[in-house]
Amino acid sequence: MMLTWELSLVLLVFLLILRFLKQLWTCRHLPPGPLPLPLIGSMWRTGFKLCEDSLSELAKQYGNIYTVWIGHHPVVILSGYQTVKEGLIKYSEEFSGRLVINFFKMALKRRGLVLSNGRTWKQHRRFSVVTMRKLGLGKKGMERQIEEEAHWLVETFARANGQPLDPLLPITNAVSTMICMLSFGYRFSLEDEKFQKLIDAVDYVLKFGGSPFHALLELFPWLMLHLPGPHQKALSSTQLVLSFAKTEIEKHKECLTIHEPQDFTDFYLLQIEKSKGDPTSTYNEENLSECIFDLFVAGTETTATALQWALLLMVAYPDIQDKVHKEIDDVLGSPHSICFQDRKRLPYTNAVIHEVLRVKYALPIGIPRRSVKDVNMHGFIIPKNTIIVTDLCSVLHDPKQWENPKEFNPQNFLDKDGNFMAREEFLPFGAGHRVCLGEQMAKMELFFFFTKLLRAFRLQLPEGVTEKELKIEPVMGLSFHPYPFKLCAVPRCGTSSST
Repeated sequence: MMLTWELSLVLLVFLLILRFLKQLWTCRHLPPGPLPLPLIGSMWRTGFKLCEDSLSELAKQYGNIYTVWIGHHPVVILSGYQTVKEGLIKYSEEFSGRLVINFFKMALKRRGLVLSNGRTWKQHRRFSVVTMRKLGLGKKGMERQIEEEAHWLVETFARANGQPLDPLLPITNAVSTMICMLSFGYRFSLEDEKFQKLIDAVDYVLKFGGSPFHALLELFPWLMLHLPGPHQKALSSTQLVLSFAKTEIEKHKECLTIHEPQDFTDFYLLQIEKSKGDPTSTYNEENLSECIFDLFVAGTETTATALQWALLLMVAYPDIQDKVHKEIDDVLGSPHSICFQDRKRLPYTNAVIHEVLRVKYALPIGIPRRSVKDVNMHGFIIPKNTIIVTDLCSVLHDPKQWENPKEFNPQNFLDKDGNFMAREEFLPFGAGHRVCLGEQMAKMELFFFFTKLLRAFRLQLPEGVTEKELKIEPVMGLSFHPYPFKLCAVPRCGTSSST
């Protein structure tokens, strides 16, 4: 019996070595990278949790295109502005596939906007772009809704009466409410228990991403699915969001007016009706519920995180905060309704918002893609179905493009005369076929929320808290968000919170 076990162990080790050697031979034309080990791949070098400089250190050693391994899967990393731009634009079609990780395979059905591929993705991408325009994205209709929500956010800050306030919950509520307006046509009360459960579920899914348990789930899905742990709560949280969406879909079906669609759900249900009998149609209620899930997950985290960073940096750099307030006060006066076009009259404020997105990016990497055909890039053969990851941090902090890239400096977006200067190296929303669908909405939200708050309040540290205690390093995870903090929103003299 002992001999049988020994032979089995020797055979297992032999098979692992054989698979390892076959893996190396099959991918010998891929870009260089850390030596992959059986089972864990390159994680011995990168770790199970992404750090702020982990990818940049690899790029220094292996170049701007290199390979890391997650288990037995090769992942090609594109680093630096020029390489990332080439991958996203020159090879936009070739790298237009979407990787579906094991977590989402378990939780979803590879549908919707973000995770779909092929005909499903193309139809839904086109439909979503057209529908968002119909709903007023980039127009006065959407502006009024965002300005109204900015007003309620100011009111929430004002109720703290200048006392220490954690901005996370009111900011998240405001951004999530805008997704509700887009998806369902109305806002939920902040006291609504179902709405709060929805926000908590979205938050849990996002915090689970990039965690050690998430890494274990990706490496050993067959095992982790039957074990208890945070991954089980993350899976149930996903189902809670989908259930919330399906409930709202049923309500919309009861009240649907063909000639007067009011929101994304209305337009989608009408599209299902129009597409009946079309064998190529991918429009159905399951896809709609996953589209709504995508809108909440993608539309809440990045915008809410960016606004948190903006307020934290204003506390950390009071001189910049004063310049922003002075420009708003001088240009707009009070009272004055703000519109999105005002950003052109507020170059310094606009530069500050862009610099926040650059220096404190919410997503360190772009959502992983998959090559849909073989690609020869920089002399390396990237086979079809290879996972492609863009290192956005390396673009926004590229020392060849930005002077002192890790320093917060709004002058990066101003010319010598103080005029706002757009920069093609600014790619926090990605580029190409898979560019962020909600980029315009996110920019509008950040402008209105930030400008309204800076106009109404002076943001400062609570009494007894020193600048040395203020953490401006990110918490590492799927997104890079600030450590929990509190600030005091002191009303500006002569400024009404109703602005």
